[in-house]
Amino acid sequence: QVQLVESGGGLVQAGDSLRLSCAASGRTFSSYDMGWFRRPPGKEREFVAGINWSGANTYYADSVKGRFTISRDNAKNMVYLQMNSLKPEDTAVYYCAAAPYGATWSRDYEYNYWGQGTQVTVSS
Repeated sequence: QVQLVESGGGLVQAGDSLRLSCAASGRTFSSYDMGWFRRPPGKEREFVAGINWSGANTYYADSVKGRFTISRDNAKNMVYLQMNSLKPEDTAVYYCAAAPYGATWSRDYEYNYWGQGTQVTVSS
C-alpha cells in the first residue's frame, strides 16, 4: 500500500518555475515506478513524466520535454517535478501516481495509487 500527497502547486506567471513534491508513505515505495499526470480544465487527464524505481530512467511527454524534470529520492520517499518556463497551457491539476515495475508509464490505468492532486495555474 502506498499513499501519495502532492504539494507545491500555486499561481505563477508565464516563464516562471515551480517545483511539485510528492510525499509517499509505505515501505515499498522504492519498488514502484512513479509518474506525474495532469488534468487541464475541461480536458482528460494526460501523462506528463515518468521515472523508474531507481531514478535511472525517465520519460516525458513531448509537451514538457526540455522544460520539466522528474526526480526521486528513495531515502526520503519523495518524487519531484521541476517545472521551468511555464506556459498558460500547463495550467492543470497535477497528480503523482505509483505503478508497479514494468508498467508503461504513459498509461494511467497501469498505476495503482494516486495522490489527491495539486493545482497549478499559469497566467499569461
